[in-house]
Amino acid sequence: MNSEAEIIARCQQGDSIAWDELFDRYYGVTARFVFQLSHEFNHEDTEEICQETFLSVVRNLSSFQGQSSFQTWLLRIASNKAMDFRQKNNAAKRGGGIAPIPLHARDGSDEPVVDPPSSAPGPDALLLGSERHALLHKSLDQLDARCREIIELRYFGDLSYEQISSDLGLNPKTVSSRLSKCVDRLGVITKKTMPHSDSIAV
Repeated sequence: MNSEAEIIARCQQGDSIAWDELFDRYYGVTARFVFQLSHEFNHEDTEEICQETFLSVVRNLSSFQGQSSFQTWLLRIASNKAMDFRQKNNAAKRGGGIAPIPLHARDGSDEPVVDPPSSAPGPDALLLGSERHALLHKSLDQLDARCREIIELRYFGDLSYEQISSDLGLNPKTVSSRLSKCVDRLGVITKKTMPHSDSIAV
């Protein structure tokens, strides 16, 4: 199997086969990540966000300098595209925008299958049922960008502490400490949202 660096180098040189390899290697990871970012996303939403994400990768891969892993760079793009998608959808529901449409029609038999949600333990494992799942994402939206990123990379992207520390330029102990504080902060926000008996202890 070709290394990530080799595939990226070939993509940057315009090798169409390398682009296919990159898509095949990272589409499932990206789809699973996006699918977990909002309880509102269905299969079609996830695919559209992934299409937007990889279109952005095609346009901007030349700017990728390898300061973080490619996967982390990709998931950051996916997170931003997912947030844009949600904002457009919410605006459309209020009558203030136009619902996005898929970039390309797909033959149903060729549609990539969205990977099942991650089994990694995390804050979302504390929330049972669709209402609590929705609450998690509303609470995540209230975190600062630094906390949201580290939680998403760890629990939705399934990155290890070592990967996160390398990609963010942090000591592994700092990653652990920051993640703990951010999850605590998420718990406080969640408790404020659910102040009664069904509040969640994080």
